[in-house]
Amino acid sequence: MNQSPVRTRFAPSPTGYLHVGGARTALFNWLFAKKHGGTFILRVEDTDQERNTEQARLAIFEGMEWLGLDWQEGPHADGTTTGEYGPYHQSQRDDIYDKWFDKLLQDGRVYEDDGAWRFRFDRKEMTIEDMICGQVVIDYNNESNTPDMVVKRSDGSYVFHFVNVVDDLEMKVSHVIRGEDHLMNTPKHIQLFEAFGVTPPLYGHIPLILNMDGSKMSKRDTGAALGEYSKDGFLSEAVFNFLTLLGWSPKDESEVMPTAEILSRFSLEGVNRSPSKFDAEKCAWINQQHLMKLSAEDFADAAKPYVQEAGLDIPENYVAMAASVQEKVRLLTDVPAAITFYLTSEFDYDSATLEKVRSNDSAKDLLSKLSQAFNDLEDWTQAKALIGATAKENGAKPGQLMFPTRVALSGQSGGPDLGDMLAVIGKKDSVSRIQRTIEQL
Repeated sequence: MNQSPVRTRFAPSPTGYLHVGGARTALFNWLFAKKHGGTFILRVEDTDQERNTEQARLAIFEGMEWLGLDWQEGPHADGTTTGEYGPYHQSQRDDIYDKWFDKLLQDGRVYEDDGAWRFRFDRKEMTIEDMICGQVVIDYNNESNTPDMVVKRSDGSYVFHFVNVVDDLEMKVSHVIRGEDHLMNTPKHIQLFEAFGVTPPLYGHIPLILNMDGSKMSKRDTGAALGEYSKDGFLSEAVFNFLTLLGWSPKDESEVMPTAEILSRFSLEGVNRSPSKFDAEKCAWINQQHLMKLSAEDFADAAKPYVQEAGLDIPENYVAMAASVQEKVRLLTDVPAAITFYLTSEFDYDSATLEKVRSNDSAKDLLSKLSQAFNDLEDWTQAKALIGATAKENGAKPGQLMFPTRVALSGQSGGPDLGDMLAVIGKKDSVSRIQRTIEQL
């Protein structure tokens, strides 16, 4: 690695939402800069005036902020800018591009071709030492395979290759970490750096993200839009974790890691050469693992906006209510449905589940006995233990009463631990729910 200060950048185009592929590129650049005490730059490539939108520009800021990717230089959503190498929007940098184009013109490295301007390649074999892909060789001696590239169009606008290199040069970018689809652009960019008389940055190209069927992930595929993850009930730290594993491995079996651990273990040596497959189920599983690691209070706070959006009230015992389903949900959007039964005694029974209770000849009698036992119980913390004791006293196995009790309390066959349910619902409501169920049998 070169010894200059580490400076990485993410340079998205505001022509649509922030794609997970772009978010992962930003994440790897952020991790590398952080790991080496360097600077992470956000640069907006907004020269496509017809397709750029302010909504897309803000989506970039919001998506990166949600993931926790702070940048030391570049524009911000509030209109402010930090850093001494701006402007950080390409649309505002024409004077800078003109200056470097003039250098190429004076040095005889560009020539006019039907109104456009082409860069005259140095005809030689090039060997690139990519930080991830290893050695890449491309022969520029054969002009038919590597024709001189256009750097300035006939309408006066500059092409991506030119402005990208000028921006990296001006902003003193030391390491370019980007998608593998840019690998064959690298020799072109290095030739431009050489023509400008400066040392190029080091390059590392990360593997593409594919769908599970092996097709290239497009903007229309499930999971492609970063902005949807928060709406769908994902924690930002879990998505950070998942995206990191799309292409990087800590070289052991670790999968669920907080951001601080990922940062301490991250290196480009751990980036895989082969493409990564986007597994939506894996992403949800990782989210579930992160949810389970939260404190009860933090989990309840994280779920609250989703509960409120579902039109549910937030009662005094909401934290205990939410905590009881913490290990049962994969997404925060699952929480409202998981706790709805707590909030009303007039819930609907799952018909197949109620029918299963009816088929148990002893269920009605056992529930009646349990209702009376609950009524007489003074220490409600013993309520769960009383279910098994009541069953045994009446010649039944605990399971023969546990299941009917669960159905009586929630109308469902699954859900939180019975002890948690009883604690949240309380004695009075538990008894009334059992009585209501007895009437259904």
